[in-house]
Amino acid sequence: MPTAEAIAPSLPLLAVEGVTKRFAGVTALSDVSLEVRPGEILGLLGENGAGKSTLLKILSGVMPPSSGRIVFDGVEFNPHNPQDAKRLGIVTIYQELSLIPTLTVAENIFIGRAPLGRFGLVSWRKMEVDSRAIIARVGLDLDPETPVSALSVAEQQLVEIARALSLKSRLIIMDEPTSALTETEVQKLMSIMGRLRKDGVAIMFVTHRLEEASAICDRMTVLRDGRLAGHLDRDGGPIKLPKIIEKMVGRAASELYARPTLRDVAGDVRLSVRGLRTVRDPQAPHAIVLEGIDLDLKAGEILGVAGLVGSGRTELARAIFGADRIAAGTITLDGKTIAPETPADAIALGIGLVPEDRKHQAIFAALGILTNFSVAALGRYSNALGFMAERRERQALASYRKTLSIRMASPEQPIEGLSGGNQQKVILARWLARDPKVLIVDEPTRGVDVGAKAEVHQILVQLAGRGIAIMMISSELPEVLAVSDRIVTMRRGRITGEMPGIEATEEKLMELMALDQTQEATQ
Repeated sequence: MPTAEAIAPSLPLLAVEGVTKRFAGVTALSDVSLEVRPGEILGLLGENGAGKSTLLKILSGVMPPSSGRIVFDGVEFNPHNPQDAKRLGIVTIYQELSLIPTLTVAENIFIGRAPLGRFGLVSWRKMEVDSRAIIARVGLDLDPETPVSALSVAEQQLVEIARALSLKSRLIIMDEPTSALTETEVQKLMSIMGRLRKDGVAIMFVTHRLEEASAICDRMTVLRDGRLAGHLDRDGGPIKLPKIIEKMVGRAASELYARPTLRDVAGDVRLSVRGLRTVRDPQAPHAIVLEGIDLDLKAGEILGVAGLVGSGRTELARAIFGADRIAAGTITLDGKTIAPETPADAIALGIGLVPEDRKHQAIFAALGILTNFSVAALGRYSNALGFMAERRERQALASYRKTLSIRMASPEQPIEGLSGGNQQKVILARWLARDPKVLIVDEPTRGVDVGAKAEVHQILVQLAGRGIAIMMISSELPEVLAVSDRIVTMRRGRITGEMPGIEATEEKLMELMALDQTQEATQ
């Protein structure tokens, strides 16, 4: 990987000078400065609430700074909208997918700029040929005429990246582009980023996956609490993770992902699943079919579920929560057979779910934080006449705001204005308010900064200590190892292994996650 010293010195393509952004009651950015050079990959790192998202929105033309100066290619840069930024060659790939499901891959790539043929009509043939070449660059082997709704989340993320590559970008801003990708797809993306760097394209890479940032970035700029915490440069090799973490959170890396002491999990079996099978949904052709799942979850236990993308972890959560139809098998809760046909049934039974897709499955983006918090427990915050007891509702939110360190301007603030990590904390608070018997958390720290991960982990441990049975699904093995009392692994809709958390290692889990049905049967 090229080092920073190997890149020829040049004037910065982008220079941010003393940028500040204020909202009502909150200073999101304060006097932030950074530079990005041509042919360089700059990592932009920081905890949630550090100001990364705000800075990206300013650079992409979504909002103006309150003060400060931005220079692009030697000229002062004051975009009024995202199109102004794109015309100059600044393209942003956001963490939340922005594709239109009802359009094809080709139509999404060339939306708003379709190639024209004779008489000013759209040249569908040229769009198809150009799209095929572009998606091949990101390792996708599919028909450009495929509707986006038929793609997996990982494939949709790659289409987002292909769209950015089609715009002849001079600066590509990537906001968590690998969050839904498999390891193989991540490596393909890293290869693409390396080729773009050789072509002189500048890249600003925002990620919570520090190993990836260390491997690919030439330099890093770190934000903390809306201010510049410092810059990090390669020194003959990758920037070391402990150095990055300490700069981000202001404390030593050894305090994060600390392995807990063995807890006494003496509760009875709270949730039991036997022979659980699902059928393929024509509306979700890429969903994994569950093939005879057996597992138990005890009261007060954190059960980690590990597996690669496509292993069926999310499908298991959805089936238990009543979101997907069960074809066969039984589910018992506290010894009684249950058959939730809808999420409402599961919630009434005392089962909660924090889904992996925050934007589409967990939040009401345009509504306030207070409404998003109380929506699953309206009965607890209403009086005998059915009217909302607003004082009680606000007091509950204030309590969880303090407990979970939720950073917000006011309870009325639209939740879409919060960072991803703070949105996740509101969702956790939503379920804590219901005091569920079983809480399923699917990727609980996806898009959550390094420091806040430890806070979320501690919250889960505290909930288990209150007797709540917790099933935690995560793609991050260090997270699974740090929190779980017991761990099961999945592959292709089947359970492939189980072990106590205290005995597990990444190597052991990876071996179990790679087992196929034949190998499993011989173990």
